Amino acid sequence: MKKLVFGLLAALFVAGKVCSASAQPLTSRSSETSSPSAFRIARLQYDGGGDWYNGPLEEPTLLKFVKDFTKLDVSANYHFADINSDEIFSYPFLFLTGHGNIHFTDAQAGRLRRYLNDGGFLYADDDYGMNDSFIREIRRVFPEKSLFPLPFSYGLYHCVFNFPNGTPQTHDWGDKQSPMGYGIFIGDRLAVFYTAESNTSDGWDPPEVHHDPEPKRTEAMQFGTNIIYWALTH
Repeated sequence: MKKLVFGLLAALFVAGKVCSASAQPLTSRSSETSSPSAFRIARLQYDGGGDWYNGPLEEPTLLKFVKDFTKLDVSANYHFADINSDEIFSYPFLFLTGHGNIHFTDAQAGRLRRYLNDGGFLYADDDYGMNDSFIREIRRVFPEKSLFPLPFSYGLYHCVFNFPNGTPQTHDWGDKQSPMGYGIFIGDRLAVFYTAESNTSDGWDPPEVHHDPEPKRTEAMQFGTNIIYWALTH
């Protein structure tokens, strides 16, 4: 299997100056349509009963933000890919979320492992309720690796927008836990990024969905921009 190629896409990304996570939205710099080779995110469809499909406006809203405030050529549309399909190998970035159970068969775990070993990137965001099953299933994908808590000094938190306290919290779930970002590395490359007690992706929804304050939504989209930038350049 050929490794997924990020270099060309990364070359199209021109990051602005690093600024604070509370910065106000910038003026749009791009309104042109995307090309056939534009960067796309695929929502990962998995088994187990969890609502992998919830919030279908999240990725388009984030990617529209990325398209407006960077020079990355993106497809700001909703795409999904079944973990059982080789279609996952056509996407450089997979996004996994949900509220419930996740289950991988041995074949599915092996497929996801191959995808990640071939250069793919997985971002998983606990939308409250999937934490235990995600930790269990990602261990089946990489039984020899552990989710590692990323220090606040890690580059992902500072590459475009500055997050000195690490992963921001879009929703406070009332359990007094601090948001945290975890990673699995293949060599020196971050291949899996997981956010817990954060609910970052809910901040990518349009404002009428969760009624989050605008500064929280901006913060979440800035953090999503950092995740995409880091995945494409490291």
